[in-house]
Amino acid sequence: MTTTPPPRCVCVTGAGGFIGSWLVKLLLSRGYAVHGTVRDPNDPKNAFLKRLDRAPENLRLFKADVRRSSGARASSIRRLRCQTTRWMIQRQNWYSLAKTEAEEISLKYAEKNGRLHVVTLLPCLVVGPLLQTVNLNTTSKVLLYMIKGGPDIMMNKFWPIVDVRDVADAAVLVYDKQQAVTSERYICSTDQIDLKDVLDLMKSMYPNYSYADKIDDVDYKVAGVTSEKLKNVGWSPRKLEETIADSIESYDKAGLLDGKPRRLPYGPVWGSLRF
Repeated sequence: MTTTPPPRCVCVTGAGGFIGSWLVKLLLSRGYAVHGTVRDPNDPKNAFLKRLDRAPENLRLFKADVRRSSGARASSIRRLRCQTTRWMIQRQNWYSLAKTEAEEISLKYAEKNGRLHVVTLLPCLVVGPLLQTVNLNTTSKVLLYMIKGGPDIMMNKFWPIVDVRDVADAAVLVYDKQQAVTSERYICSTDQIDLKDVLDLMKSMYPNYSYADKIDDVDYKVAGVTSEKLKNVGWSPRKLEETIADSIESYDKAGLLDGKPRRLPYGPVWGSLRF
């Protein structure tokens, strides 16, 4: 009599987030058992995770509290994949600096330790369809502002955009291909496109929305990024047109395109100027 081996178990931190939820969905579809950490497993905003296909039998949610030390009692982690949505090294920005230094420390530790396999995956501007609409992520708010328009001014910068589903694909890819992927960093991005070109593309596909019209041209340095290393191990991202279509359709289904114009999330990445 043959027995079916139990599914491989992986842990996804931030399982209720924009990227994390798509990663959980993909892992479940691939037959993994997933342990997801969230701030509160009983929070209604995390209920959508329990409705994912195969979630009843293969998903467990755990409360993650950094103030508790119980998780440090046993050392059992052998493979670690770190993921950051900010690849730019800006020393004057504490957030980017902290991400950069955390990545460097992780890679150095893996090299010195010899037993822990660390891969850092660096997606750029992550957009795509939504799995939940209770708490929108910042990039979705930006795309919604571009579609609905509003009073704030945007800066016409180049955006290295990537689909959230492709980020999840890349994460599982580098996790599965243990022999092909060494302990190092992998940039996860598609071609760069400036803000005005993104707007023109959306207008050509969905001409009936208001769209943002307050855009300033600015001088800035464009950092060259390439995902060739990731593509060499089999990553194949979607076309931008598919990402935009699926994003807008998910916003429409959720009722996010109705009502008044939006405000642009404040931040130097978007260059919003509030009135």
